[in-house]
Amino acid sequence: MLLDTPSLYFRAFYGVPESVTSPDGMPVNAVRGLLDMIATLVRQHSPGQIVACMDADWRPAFRVAAIPSYKAHRVATGDEEEVPDTLAPQVPVIEEVLDALGIARVGVAGYEADDVIGTYATAATSAVDIVTGDRDLFQLVDDEKPCRALYTVRGIRNLQIIDEAFVREKYGIPGRAYADFATLRGDPSDGLPGVAGIGEKTAAALVTRFGSLSALLAALDDGGADGFPAGARNKLAAARDYLEVAPLVVRVARDVPIPDVDVTLPAAPRDPERLVALSEKYGLDSPLNRLLAALA
Repeated sequence: MLLDTPSLYFRAFYGVPESVTSPDGMPVNAVRGLLDMIATLVRQHSPGQIVACMDADWRPAFRVAAIPSYKAHRVATGDEEEVPDTLAPQVPVIEEVLDALGIARVGVAGYEADDVIGTYATAATSAVDIVTGDRDLFQLVDDEKPCRALYTVRGIRNLQIIDEAFVREKYGIPGRAYADFATLRGDPSDGLPGVAGIGEKTAAALVTRFGSLSALLAALDDGGADGFPAGARNKLAAARDYLEVAPLVVRVARDVPIPDVDVTLPAAPRDPERLVALSEKYGLDSPLNRLLAALA
């Protein structure tokens, strides 16, 4: 089980009231919400291994170099992400609690959590569940492995299971073609422009017709009009430079240098004394007891 941890703690932050605080008054809504999410996931899915994948770099330089608008609207100052003032102090607490529990926490310098997830999913030799609220990770679904996404848009207790059949039915594209489809369509939430004038339906038709972005570009360069919806050829030609670099941004990395860590689901906390201290300091007894019961 691969956790898109930033996606989950943002969801927890907005789903649990800020009135949930530690004894000294610090909001701990994201911490408590995330712990309860993990407890629910462990109870319902019983993973043998689990990794809390982290953003060591939320806006990697290699993606910004390719498309400067990538996540630019979320920059606070410098390279810092715009994060709510009451969420930012909770992230180090989340990291400390996960470490004391013994839940593997992996972030790699220069990469996003998505890239860590992509690398683990690609290397896995058994079934993979990716827990995320981010559609970008639909590109990793693979029925042969199998690898599926557990999509949190309806809540952690009502997860949508995303497999190749879901992708085909929802978007009208081959089950493993989500990255090429997203490249054409774009994603304003990530600052990805897509191809001007190419909407979801045309993007789906193009991916289905040509099978891949590389095949589409080869047909575009050949100069023929066969297979292109009316007007699409000119729009694609105008976006040729974007289409050359966008895959580097849209596709998750699958070859990140992952550190050697034990990803076994812990049956008991790695550092019980530290966990007790954190629980007392931040008022986490209830969610930690629920999670420890699920782990045991």
